[in-house]
Order: sequence, then structure tokens, then C-alpha cells
Amino acid sequence: MKKLINSPETVLADSLIGVAAAHPELRVDHVNRIIYRTDPTRAGKVALLSGGGTGHEPLHGGFVGVGMLDAACAGAVFTSPTPDQMLEATKVVDSGAGVLHIVKNYTGDVMNFEMGAELAAAETGIEVAVVVVNDDVAVEDSTFTAGRRGVGTTVLLEKIAGAAAEEGRDLAAVTAVARQVNESGRSMGVALSSCTVPAAGKPTFELAEGEMEIGVGIHGEPGRRRVPLAGAAEVARLLVEPILADLDFTGAPTIVMVNGLGGTPLIELYVMYAEVRKILDAAGITVARSLVGNYITALDMAGCSVTILKADEDLLHLWDAPVNTAGLRWGI
Repeated sequence: MKKLINSPETVLADSLIGVAAAHPELRVDHVNRIIYRTDPTRAGKVALLSGGGTGHEPLHGGFVGVGMLDAACAGAVFTSPTPDQMLEATKVVDSGAGVLHIVKNYTGDVMNFEMGAELAAAETGIEVAVVVVNDDVAVEDSTFTAGRRGVGTTVLLEKIAGAAAEEGRDLAAVTAVARQVNESGRSMGVALSSCTVPAAGKPTFELAEGEMEIGVGIHGEPGRRRVPLAGAAEVARLLVEPILADLDFTGAPTIVMVNGLGGTPLIELYVMYAEVRKILDAAGITVARSLVGNYITALDMAGCSVTILKADEDLLHLWDAPVNTAGLRWGI
């Protein structure tokens, strides 16, 4: 295992030290492993809180800032944060307008966020709403989940719901927007190689030199099947066709993200985006906005995912709204 770390045991702590040093616009609670905006939530604004295991950067800490999250709880690599972290973050970010918890559908995350919300309500009376993201069309149940996994749509949801909160919409309205995004977004990914969790010191799974895993999860969970390695056009087809079969995207503008899983260079992601667009154009699907890059990763896994969101004018307006975070920035 070759990694730029001091030791597997200190990866998270050392990384948070680096985040604090690199981003003065963020405040890091090193004891509770929470990343906040430096400026407190303004009075009357709905606060957005998310989090999960680390190893998916820039998700979630990289999306804390104006127009997105107010805080993100960091768990160990591929391990859910604890309910105490969610409780602490919820108390800190609430400004009286309530807090929206954005949770990827993994059993540990869902359970711990639920407990954190219950503790916050019991101790402080803070109103907490929860949206669970479950957009992965690859499998219905997996190693980490009951039901579909939460993957790329999480990025789009945090951006769009964050803009709604920034505009001053109330908790019910922000939650409704978040649920609309989840219901209208679909994703699927492919792995060309495994990732290596520092504590494990070896690849999570083995892929033969001429194989790829279709429908892989962001923790290395198995996908639909292993198939022979193919060119970008065929890979795009294997990812996009199941998404289009799952939801009708015609008749509305869409937002399309081609996301790297951590070990794929940007030149290859643009090759993939070109192939994805060919398929969508041929299907009569209107692409109104696009995003290409590494936004929800799986450590050093080679591969990518495709996310398509069926939007409307309000969602496009919220997508275009200013955002200023370490991982996403425009309009500022």
C-alpha cells in the first residue's frame, strides 16, 4: 500500500488539520470531527447538515459553505459518524428555523442520523427534517444498505437544497425541494479497480486486468455484474441505459454529472461525458446543465459514475445560484 499518510490510525485527524489550515472560511471541531462554516448560521435561515464516512472527498466537508451545507460530520474512512456528532452539529448550526439532515442511504448513516435527530429534539426542541438519498439504480439491496444506495444525486441535492435555504425558504419548503431532487435523480457507477482502505492495507476486492464491475458502490460494494473491459462508448451505454430505463427524463431539462471515483484522470471523465451526451442527445433528452469532475469519490478507485437529474425551472434556478465551498464554487 502506497499512500501519502502518516499512519492509518491518524488519517482522519490529520486530514481535518489540513482542512482547517487550507480553508480559513471553515471552522473545524477536531474533538467532535465536524466541519462548520466560520460564520454562524444567520438568524432565520434553515441549516443544512450532512456527513458520512470519509474517503468520499470532497463529499461532504468540501461542500460546507455559502450556498450548500452549514456543517458536515466526518466519520472514519467508510464508517458512519456517531449520533453524538449529529447532535452536537445540529445544536451548533440551528438558528431557530430548523435543521435539514441530508443522509445517504447506508444502514449506519440512517440509524445514527435518526438517533442524532431524536436526541436533538428531546434535548433542545430543535425541529429536524430528514431526507434520505437513495438514487443508485444498480441494485435494490447491498452490503451496506436496505434499499437503494445513496450516491451521486447527494451532490446535486446538497447544492440545490442549500440554495433554497440561502434564499430564505422555510424548513418545509427546503425539505420539499430536497425530496424532489432525490425522487428525480438517478445514478450508476463502474469500477476499473478496487479502492484500498488505509486500515485494511489491501484492495477491498479483486478485479482481473481485463474486467470491470458495473454498478459498483462507493465503498466497493458489488454491482450488477463483472464484464470484460470495454471502450468509453460501451461503458457509457452500460451506465446510462439502466438509468433511462428507471425514470423517464424526456420533456424536461436535466442536470448531468459525470463523476470520478478518485483514481480516474479528468481527461478520461471528459471522454466519458462526450459519450454520455451522445446517448442522451439520441434519446431526445435535453441537457441544461452539466458537471464533470471528482465530487463523490471512493478513495483511489478507478472508475466513474453518471448521475442524471430531471429538473424544472426552479431547480435550474437553484442550481445556478451562487455557491462558495472548497469543492464547488461559482457565481461569487
